[in-house]
Amino acid sequence: MTGTTLRDRAILRISGEEAKPFLQGLLTRDVMTLTEGYPRWTGLLTPQGKALFDFILWADGEDILIDCEGGQADALARRLTLYRLRRKVVIAHDELRAVHWSLGAGDRPFDPRLPALGHRWLAPADAGDASAAFRAHRLSLGIFEGVAELGQDQILWLETNAEELNGVDYDKGCYVGQENTARMHYRNKVSRRLVAVPLAQADEKRQRAALPDLGLSVELRRVETLDPATLPAWLATAVEGQAAE
Repeated sequence: MTGTTLRDRAILRISGEEAKPFLQGLLTRDVMTLTEGYPRWTGLLTPQGKALFDFILWADGEDILIDCEGGQADALARRLTLYRLRRKVVIAHDELRAVHWSLGAGDRPFDPRLPALGHRWLAPADAGDASAAFRAHRLSLGIFEGVAELGQDQILWLETNAEELNGVDYDKGCYVGQENTARMHYRNKVSRRLVAVPLAQADEKRQRAALPDLGLSVELRRVETLDPATLPAWLATAVEGQAAE
């Protein structure tokens, strides 16, 4: 059995009486309305609106659980600690649960980015490792995550296709990077998109990550150079709609 545990993920627990307001002022999604069983994908950005970390939020009573890249969990905790100041907030690793994924777990929540990604949930770890299977499936849908693919302080949040993947709320109030993100949205100024192309067609000037095991190149390409016929359906619809405006 391969199991369902995503062993390349980690969980941070944000607790304390100011946990939700603390995160509300930092992240691209609304934290105050987060409810159990309905996770949200979000980003922590630079003041210029560039991606630093992406992760999934889960409500657990009054606490918030952060389902994040395992190799970046400590760095994310340190970054959040810088913003905490004197707030009554505790940031800690949660070792009792792990992140799980399956395409066939209908009683579990869908991945909040796109239902086609499958089902995702938190529970104690099993003996297997589904990380490679999920990564291959995710990239086959043209969906990117983590520092290796999104970079840090390199790509604007909307250029990662965050709007199409439910990664931003425009009516939640201020957060780090909000001004530039909102301006790009309302002026329809997303001029570049992160896409996957066959490695044989890679353009080194636009390449953000080479994935030889999957034969793919992750690249930041100008919208006018993209052929909707070569894009996943969810992104083709967005690109076509943007061109029509």
